[in-house]
Amino acid sequence: MRAAVPPAGSAGDQVVAEPDEYRTNDYRMPVPKTLKGARVITPDEAEKMIAEKSAVFIDVYPRAPKPPNLPAGTVWRDPPHSSIAGTHWLPNVGYGVLSPEFETYFKSRLETLTGHDPKTPVVFFCLKDCWMSWNAAKRAISWGYSSVIWFPEGTDGWQAIGNDLVAAKPVE
Repeated sequence: MRAAVPPAGSAGDQVVAEPDEYRTNDYRMPVPKTLKGARVITPDEAEKMIAEKSAVFIDVYPRAPKPPNLPAGTVWRDPPHSSIAGTHWLPNVGYGVLSPEFETYFKSRLETLTGHDPKTPVVFFCLKDCWMSWNAAKRAISWGYSSVIWFPEGTDGWQAIGNDLVAAKPVE
């Protein structure tokens, strides 16, 4: 039997209020236990949904940008990212404020991944105590997605119940 993973926001039983707006700083802090308009799932529920292929899973972990002033001839290698097998990595869409470019990227990829059906169940995740997945899920709700699911334990919770991560590539 696996050890139970404490619910999000439970670090020291700290209660985190759900804000009305997006979180725009300090993204790696305890998160609320809820997201209005979304269902919150545990690692065990996420594992079952992945096995059943009953939802689209979207990892919103950020991607480090290539420094703009690298000397000529410098080779840039994206830092590696690992995620849950069978999920889709949409980097940088969990910030509280999105540039027009990233908002367009997020909207278009979300539409494609859900088959242009806003009723398709879609799960947003990142790491434990990461507001980016909360922001991304909240944004999807604001765009009219009606089956938004938030997995606040993310890849940390996935590994805590004994699952592995695999190398991830961003959705282009």
